[in-house]
Amino acid sequence: MPQFAANLTMMYTEHDFLDRFAAAARDGFRAVEYLLPYDYPAADIAARLATHGLTQALFNLPPGDWAAGERGIAALPGREEEFAASVERALEYAHATGCRRLHAMAGLVPQGANLTALRATFVANLRHAARRCAEHGITLLIEPINQRDMPGYFLSHQQQAHDIVAEVGEPNLKVQMDWYHCQIMEGDIAMRLRRHLAGVGHVQIAGVPERHEPDSGELNYPYLFALLDELGYDGYIGCEYRPRNGTSAGLAWFQPYKEAQR
Repeated sequence: MPQFAANLTMMYTEHDFLDRFAAAARDGFRAVEYLLPYDYPAADIAARLATHGLTQALFNLPPGDWAAGERGIAALPGREEEFAASVERALEYAHATGCRRLHAMAGLVPQGANLTALRATFVANLRHAARRCAEHGITLLIEPINQRDMPGYFLSHQQQAHDIVAEVGEPNLKVQMDWYHCQIMEGDIAMRLRRHLAGVGHVQIAGVPERHEPDSGELNYPYLFALLDELGYDGYIGCEYRPRNGTSAGLAWFQPYKEAQR
């Protein structure tokens, strides 16, 4: 039965961030994820997780200057030292929260950049980061993101991501497969899942195309959830969607799976 993680960056935004942990637990979630924890002391987040019996499923490495529009630095030549420091910062939070999955964002392609150089930088940085994460029993993830929501992002297709994982050659580097992004860029999700599942370390969901609850739109989520069970996926499914009218009010889709959360 799928195990779901509430994404506290997009869900429960009617509450202050640190109060979202309690709200997710009240609604039956046993795990959470979010984009970035770094505005809050790691000890405060760890305390909320412990108080509400929640597992920290995932968060991102520091992605550069997010407020200025940066969306990761892992593939950007000249930022290697900053990327290495971001790995250490993320590991501090992973230790405090018990998180065992970290996502490294590639970044936006600079105008006129050499794509071969970006790929080489990405591979070298990921190899370093994966080895550091492996020392602590942590899986490193990369995620293809669609070009409609994030124009210019370096990594956009499933095969591209799995080819990079193979080139890096570290067993704890996996692909974060977000079905929302995959449907927009490529579709054929069930067959891609069958082809690539061994290299998938985390799954995320949202309705397509509006990015609301996974109860309407182009994708048949009950079918895909059942397929995950059939294929033996035992990781988390991150609910990275924007609720239509309040998070708790939109959780009818979650009720068939709620009692099976652990």
